[in-house]
Amino acid sequence: MMTEKHNLKIKKAFPIERAIAILRKEVPRYTVPIVSRYVQSPFRVLISTLLSLRTKDKTTATAAQRLFAQADTPEAILRIPLETLEKIIYPVGFYKNKAATLHHVSRTLLEKYGGKVPSDLDELLTIKGVGRKTANLVVTLGFNLPGICVDVHVHRISNRWGYVKTAAPDETETALRKKLPKKYWIEYNDLLVTYGQNVCLPVSPRCSTCPLAAFCPKNGVTRHR
Repeated sequence: MMTEKHNLKIKKAFPIERAIAILRKEVPRYTVPIVSRYVQSPFRVLISTLLSLRTKDKTTATAAQRLFAQADTPEAILRIPLETLEKIIYPVGFYKNKAATLHHVSRTLLEKYGGKVPSDLDELLTIKGVGRKTANLVVTLGFNLPGICVDVHVHRISNRWGYVKTAAPDETETALRKKLPKKYWIEYNDLLVTYGQNVCLPVSPRCSTCPLAAFCPKNGVTRHR
């Protein structure tokens, strides 16, 4: 027989399936992250994600559009002199370092993979400049394979819901891989990033208009609208 304490714990469990069903209806109202526009193009997902790190989506979108208009393959990117590449992607954050990374990644793809982007997460992580967020996005958006991409929004919201209790994005990814039903893995990042940019903001989230507010414990939220 279940104890009263056990029943209370069940009642407080965050209803992840209900939340995702609601977000599926809500998120199309907003602009999706720039990387999501290149679904099924592994190379464009890879390059646009590298550009997006520590950069606002609007800036990334403009830079990616300029770059892909001139270079849409590893060979084409390598033909662009480094200084010219810097000017093309400016003003993304750390544009000088990113230009060098784009050259290195493109060269690695040509030398090790015949110019193709690998679909294996561990293989992607061997490429200098490619971190877990980037690799997971390539796997999920570029190849439609199971993976969980965790950025600051996914980390924050998953903890705000109380669905996980972690201190860093890498820990959140590990926790979600153990807990989140696999059928939600691919879409989880897009849903939470879009919602995190528009409603569940880092500071003063829009709780008064959030359809998840009734069952969200708002962990860590000290001020909201």
